[in-house]
Amino acid sequence: MIPRYTRPEIGAVWTPQAKLESWLEVELAATEAWAAEGVVPEEAAREAREKAAFTVEAVDEREKVTDHDVAAFVDVVAGSVGEHGRWIHYGLTSSDVLDTALAVQLQRAGEIVCASARGYRDALVERALEHRETLCVGRTHGVHAEPTSFGLRLAGFAFEADRNLHRLEEAFAQLRFGKLSGAVGTYASIPPAVEARVMEKLGLQREDVATQVVPRDRHAFLLATIAIAGAGLERFATEVRNLQKTEVREVEEPFAAGQKGSSAMPHKRNPIRTERITGLARVLRGYSQAGIENVALWHERDISHSGAERVILPDATIGLDYMQDLATKVAAGMTVNTERMRENLGLTYGALFSQRALTALVEAGMTRDDAYRVVQENAQRAWDTRTEFRDLLGEAAPDLELDTVFDYSAYLTHVPEIFERLEALRP
Repeated sequence: MIPRYTRPEIGAVWTPQAKLESWLEVELAATEAWAAEGVVPEEAAREAREKAAFTVEAVDEREKVTDHDVAAFVDVVAGSVGEHGRWIHYGLTSSDVLDTALAVQLQRAGEIVCASARGYRDALVERALEHRETLCVGRTHGVHAEPTSFGLRLAGFAFEADRNLHRLEEAFAQLRFGKLSGAVGTYASIPPAVEARVMEKLGLQREDVATQVVPRDRHAFLLATIAIAGAGLERFATEVRNLQKTEVREVEEPFAAGQKGSSAMPHKRNPIRTERITGLARVLRGYSQAGIENVALWHERDISHSGAERVILPDATIGLDYMQDLATKVAAGMTVNTERMRENLGLTYGALFSQRALTALVEAGMTRDDAYRVVQENAQRAWDTRTEFRDLLGEAAPDLELDTVFDYSAYLTHVPEIFERLEALRP
């Protein structure tokens, strides 16, 4: 991921240095496991732990000769150890190192991604509770429907964020698997006991049946989960963008001191953060597609997944972490224009009370179809002629108790029950 969209902590997980360090963790754990099994001299394992070293530059330079990154890495590390360097990578195939080290890196990335997912959820919960009684218009098909609570709308995003957090935790957990079972997974060159020692050392579980690689359905599941989380962020971002339109102006994302919205029009305050989230969500969906296509490999392994994974796994985790942090800042810092929300409730001249009027007429003895026609005709007339629907309904049905029909508080009667559910998400 480009530096613009990379937060330092998760960026550090995916540097070339960090990748090779994770490879070294696997190599040293394997050498020590072999020593514990009595195959490799204990002195060799000890010297490997004390002396093993590399530089990214040295590995890159060696790869120009080997045209194989793991082989180049092994050559450099073995050379740094000296005589006992011959035991580095003993019995292993490249993917034993690559896939196990990748699992280690993904666990580190997962801690960061889940932390930012939790922060996003918590920010939404707090703003939802803050605005639990803030009345605003609900929209379906982009058209005014009935009044709702702005806090209730945010609560929906909060629960979605909570589901995405749990999905991410599950997706990273099912990637806590490595393998040291050799070229086609038969343990022909390395016994299960060595694998077990290495996995315990690294805090991983062993893959029950591996080929040369850990099955890629695990990685596809993570990438799909990341894409779903990105879609949830996009849904929130799209809502903010729509509410920030000049004609609506109910919500505005944070606008910092000194910020410029347009190079040409100084009055502009554009929703650039939520637009950025929307755009990056599209990237995550593309990565998910590539992850799914990586599942089907030839026989016991090919490397068609490898080139894609070098891009999509770091980028997807870095991108989602960045998006979650950005969405957290939007949720926590957005301006909520409650007065404008109240003004917008009146744009249909009371026509949004149509369902309450309908049920009131039915309760008064009118057939549902007749009641619907009376309400529909007068509601549309109110909107079209800018006449208060209450006045028109009073003429059409003079016996109705209008104060009961045109009561905003009725729309919030059961909202407290929903917010009791939301309270349970608070840390």
